[in-house]
Amino acid sequence: MRSLYRDGRERSGEHVDIERVDPQLVDMALHSPRVDVRRPVLRRIARLGSRHLLPRAKVDGVAVRNVRSGPARLRLYAPTRPNGSALLWIHGGGMVIGAPRQDDRFCAETARELGITIASADYRLAPEYPYPIPHQDCMAVWGWLHDNAAGLRIRPDRIAIGGGSAGAGLAASLVHTLRDQDGPRPVAQWLLYPMLDDRTAADTSLDDLDHFVWNNTANRVGWSALLRGTAVPGAADVPAEAAPARREDLTGLPPTWIGVGDIDLFHDEDAAYARRLRDAGVRVRLDVLRGAPHGFENLAPRTALVRDFIRSARDWLAAATDPPA
Repeated sequence: MRSLYRDGRERSGEHVDIERVDPQLVDMALHSPRVDVRRPVLRRIARLGSRHLLPRAKVDGVAVRNVRSGPARLRLYAPTRPNGSALLWIHGGGMVIGAPRQDDRFCAETARELGITIASADYRLAPEYPYPIPHQDCMAVWGWLHDNAAGLRIRPDRIAIGGGSAGAGLAASLVHTLRDQDGPRPVAQWLLYPMLDDRTAADTSLDDLDHFVWNNTANRVGWSALLRGTAVPGAADVPAEAAPARREDLTGLPPTWIGVGDIDLFHDEDAAYARRLRDAGVRVRLDVLRGAPHGFENLAPRTALVRDFIRSARDWLAAATDPPA
């Protein structure tokens, strides 16, 4: 079936029924930018834009700076009055595009509202830097946070890990790795529409439904780039560290928040992961936003629907990272 955007551009396949999109998000769904991540030149342009052209955050009470220290590269959001907690945040972009600056507003406002210090990992992108390099880069930021906890006025036992989309998938993988190691562990994980399962990308039947913002064709490009030289999406030998939904043993993980829209490509894999976490004895909250496509927080942050959703998510994070009396 041939289908079009409102401005006449052709979509691939039959798009998600616009009637299922919440009225507050219809314009976002129809006019959201979409990068053809299959084309290297367009990926490079998108990378430059997210790193250099997006407006900088100007949020009172939060100092923002870039940090390079050994292998750790990050963007730091330091509230004037830190409450002792911290968040390692990991940006999205399908593993192939994106930069910390794209989440400036979200991170700065979260830091201000909660008093939480945020370190947004500036990890290297696939396919030039495939698995395990992005994971190692994020681990370096985790180490940097702990090494600098005193100077940042944060408590090492009150650090959470979170992210959006591909970054949330990296966050979940990092939490798995830290559970397996001797050393400090995160107090919580905070996952916004996480990209968790390469087997979704391998399911070509999903290509027929053109999900708004991020469809399965783009998803397969992202997973193929991350796994370059290791495996192909859907193969039996994909490592669980790269695709956290493949992890069999989920016991011992920290309290978890997962948020996703019900018309997001990732909805089913996210809901399945939440069920498995509960079955493993992990305290988990799954918040599903009805009528929300992928990327709703970045693309429609000022709508009442999204503001209320993010406020609730931040309340959860505040409670999860609040030092006990």
